[in-house]
Amino acid sequence: MDKGIEIRWHGRGGQGAKTAALLLADVCFKTGAYVQGFPEYGPERMGAPITAFNRISPDEIRVHSNIYYPDLVVVVDETLLRSVDVTAGLKDDGAIIINTEKDPSAIRPMLKEFKGRVYTLDARDISVKALGKYFPNTPMLSAVVAVTGIMEWPVFIKEMRASYEHKFAKKPEVIDGNMKALELTYETLKEQL
Repeated sequence: MDKGIEIRWHGRGGQGAKTAALLLADVCFKTGAYVQGFPEYGPERMGAPITAFNRISPDEIRVHSNIYYPDLVVVVDETLLRSVDVTAGLKDDGAIIINTEKDPSAIRPMLKEFKGRVYTLDARDISVKALGKYFPNTPMLSAVVAVTGIMEWPVFIKEMRASYEHKFAKKPEVIDGNMKALELTYETLKEQL
């Protein structure tokens, strides 16, 4: 997979990391990419650490395994930095996005010897402003697209609206909040890009 990107998500059960990985795969697929989006299952319980993965490529993907050397790591819960080696296998020229109130310089010492790019995002603040509740997966999904540039921003927004309209057909009131969370994330991250 020379031209693609491999992403590893770290979160806790109930935070939506698996859902975000699957949504990302779905949206990228709709734009013509080859994709994989899958979780690694362990003891499934609310609050337990979970891992999910994405492979996205313009070429056919022939690998079917977990991702051990990701280009990007997404940390949906900052507390995992104390218990999980989130930088394990992360490529030196890769990037990490962490859901935290702290700025990248405050987080870097917690990332062992990682030399790549570090982005931080307060997904709690964004989701509460946009949705009225704490759902970190929507801001983190938006952050992945903003940081990687895996698709043009207007295309992402169009495809996400279509996806949300399908997913929330019986709860259309949540669509605009999710769209607002995507936009707020992009605006917030522009300073770091």
